[in-house]
Amino acid sequence: MEDSRYNTKTLSNAIDRFWDRYINYLVNQGIKPDACRWYVRRVEQYIEANQGRKLIQHQPEDVTKYLQKLGREDQLKDWQFRQCVDAIRTLFECLGLAMRHQVDWQFWADSAQSLPPDHRTIARADPAPRKSAARNMNDNAGFSQLRERYADHRQSLITEIRRRAYAISTEQAYEFWLFRYIAFHHGRDPGEMGADEIVKFLEYLAVERNISASTQNLALNALVFFYHQVMQRPLGDFGGFVRARRPRRLPVVLTRQEIPGLLDQLKGTRWLMAALLYGTGMRLMECVRLRVQDIDFSYKQVFVRAGKGMKDRVVPLPGRLVDQLQAHLEKIRLLHEEDLANGYGEVYLPGALARKYPNAGTDWRWQYVFPSGKLSAYPRSGVVRRHHLHERSLQKAIAIAARKSKINKRVSSHTLRHSFATHLLEDGYDIRTVQELLGHADVSTTMIYTHVLNRGGRGVKSPLDQA
Repeated sequence: MEDSRYNTKTLSNAIDRFWDRYINYLVNQGIKPDACRWYVRRVEQYIEANQGRKLIQHQPEDVTKYLQKLGREDQLKDWQFRQCVDAIRTLFECLGLAMRHQVDWQFWADSAQSLPPDHRTIARADPAPRKSAARNMNDNAGFSQLRERYADHRQSLITEIRRRAYAISTEQAYEFWLFRYIAFHHGRDPGEMGADEIVKFLEYLAVERNISASTQNLALNALVFFYHQVMQRPLGDFGGFVRARRPRRLPVVLTRQEIPGLLDQLKGTRWLMAALLYGTGMRLMECVRLRVQDIDFSYKQVFVRAGKGMKDRVVPLPGRLVDQLQAHLEKIRLLHEEDLANGYGEVYLPGALARKYPNAGTDWRWQYVFPSGKLSAYPRSGVVRRHHLHERSLQKAIAIAARKSKINKRVSSHTLRHSFATHLLEDGYDIRTVQELLGHADVSTTMIYTHVLNRGGRGVKSPLDQA
């Protein structure tokens, strides 16, 4: 009897020491004391889900399986999912287990950021808003009252844009500038204003707000479109107002030696996505929106669907990425099959495809190549889907990787696209080929890369080198 009490007390003391050690580790990592109890609860839930197994016996598959199951709880908020991932990660770091290095923690942390309702991918999941839905779901500019007051103008603008099949980014930008213009004139009805009010607004942006030339032109385009196409009222003369002239800037390009240094700072899914950006020349959103059927391993090519300007094109699939992509897709296929078994597995389909092909949403071919690890419930309809990863996570990761690799350039995800084009020209490919791969409408846009070829200014040898 005494031995039994002794063993129980010893076990209790060991458990207390374990949690004390974990909490001390959290505090040293900068976790606030109030949040530590929630971390402990998250770890307890993980341990309860793996009853009968010591933590030292856990494998990366155990963590992945648990987080996948957790990600199917569509009621779980983003911050709660992120906290669960962080709690489990710090648990294995505290224990010093080597298996933690085999878990793609960044992927799971990135999965915690759901796509907002006004995200470019899913913003058009519903028809154009009616009067009862005039409030923007992500109204951070203080225009909600103006949107309600001028709901008819807003609806007409969005309808006209969608009738022309303009990009969702254009729709969001034009709507923003229309209501910023109205707000500048203290809520006046835009039907009562015209060219003079537009000029005053643009002068304010240029002189007092000091915005860039491209932003000035975007605001002007939005207002001209509204008056010409929506109000059916030509503006006439702008009183000598001249469009701002956009400066011609050279793109930032990484050398062939800097590319491996940058990619070495990335791991797992982030590395694969960044390598695809450089290896194919795709834009960021084109990469995150890739579907399984867009990758053709037989011909080693990638189909880019509805790129900028709603144009399709084909880009080369780097041979070095074939094995990694196939292994990645195999994991995604298993995740999709488990989703189907649990009553999920639907993906968002653009346009009228969901009505034309009712079962395509659950078809493997239509799934995203880079899906989130967390399901999301669409706020307006309540439909639960697995969207793609949020693009911001890769943007931040590339910027951090550039700093870690000590690259003294302003590096972004688009820098990899610039580097792709420049290195192809260095390899002797003609400008027309590069234009097609990039999807440029005009070859003059592609010509800018000839100015940044790694041969110095126009290939001229400096006289200082000959002195």
